[in-house]
Amino acid sequence: MAAKKETYSEAMKRLEEIVSRIESNELDIDQLGEYLQEAQKLIKFCKNKLYKADAEIKKILEEDNEAQA
Repeated sequence: MAAKKETYSEAMKRLEEIVSRIESNELDIDQLGEYLQEAQKLIKFCKNKLYKADAEIKKILEEDNEAQA
């Protein structure tokens, strides 16, 4: 689950594994539902990480621009 993923890289690696299994038709319908739920949580986790990183970068750039002015 996404809550167990500590880093963006780990979450992305797990998502890649899930996609690979889905694309290879390895999963039965019950497993597919479970994997899709896990993937949804991982995607949410990754999006949040990206939004936070984006906000931090914007803040740093704004502070740098203010310091130069």
